[in-house]
Amino acid sequence: MIQDKDFTLRLIRQLTQALEKLLLGKPEESLMQKELDFDSLMKDIFKINFEVMASKPKEEIIEIVKERETKDHADYYEMLGNLFMFHYRTERKLDFADKAKTFYELYLQISGIFAMPVINRITELTSVLK
Repeated sequence: MIQDKDFTLRLIRQLTQALEKLLLGKPEESLMQKELDFDSLMKDIFKINFEVMASKPKEEIIEIVKERETKDHADYYEMLGNLFMFHYRTERKLDFADKAKTFYELYLQISGIFAMPVINRITELTSVLK
C-alpha cells in the first residue's frame, strides 16, 4: 500500500516537472522523445483520463484531491494547475483557465511556497478571465 502511494506521488511529480518544462517552453529532447501520454499518467494517478477529469466541476476535482493524503495535496494542486494551464494554452478554453487558476491558488495556499512562475501564471489567467 505504501509503495503504491509512493509510486503515485512519483508519477505526480514526474508529470508536474514535464508540464513545467512545456509551460516554460524548454522541453528536453528526452521528454519529447517519450511523447508523454497525459491520459496514461492521469489514469495511473486518478484512474480516469483527462477528458473525464476536465468535464468535472472544479469543486468535484478538489474533493478527489481531499480524499488523498493531506501531505500530498500541494503536489496534486501544482500538477493539476500545470495540466489545466497546458491544456488552456493549447485549446484556449476558459474553463481550463479557470480551473488552472483555482488549482494554482490552492497550491500556493497549501504549500506556503513563493513561486514566481506560478504567480505569473495566475496573473496571466486572471487577465484572461476578466
